[in-house]
Amino acid sequence: MRRYHRRDLGLLLLRLGTGGVLAAHGTQKLFGWFGGHGIEGTGQFMESVGYAPGKASATAAGLAETGGGALLALGLATPAAGAAAAGAMAGAAAVHTPNGFFNQGGGYEYAATLGLTAAGLAVTGPGRLSLDHALGHAVNRSWMIPVAFAATAAGTALVVGARARRLRQAKEGEQDPLFEEEYLE
Repeated sequence: MRRYHRRDLGLLLLRLGTGGVLAAHGTQKLFGWFGGHGIEGTGQFMESVGYAPGKASATAAGLAETGGGALLALGLATPAAGAAAAGAMAGAAAVHTPNGFFNQGGGYEYAATLGLTAAGLAVTGPGRLSLDHALGHAVNRSWMIPVAFAATAAGTALVVGARARRLRQAKEGEQDPLFEEEYLE
């Protein structure tokens, strides 16, 4: 098998795996599939972690994950798909960052892995075994990569920044306990 065939097969596997996981994750938010909580439940969760309004945040995250994941899997509009998925995962990572890196402790490892893989696919391209290739790369031009990432970075910075402000404002006025509970026993 020639090198470019191996590369194309490898990109197909990465796209199908990453895109499939992202799309499934997004449908949990949008439709409650695969044990998810749908827009209502996810919206309540989003609100509880500082993303407001919750239903709109759940819808945006669900669409970015489902749409970005499905398009990545198909290899269609790869720059936009990968950037959208990476942006959604940056928002998820922001929630998990206080728990450290590793997923077993509730950290951001999983979100970072999905986001970085989606970003890598957006930059690398989908390979020959893709709809982008079949359509002559009409929606996969080199100039689309920085544009997609710039738009996603701006949107993600606004949303995550607004969340951080809400969390800071909610914390204002709260006082840490004077004594740790273990010393009171």
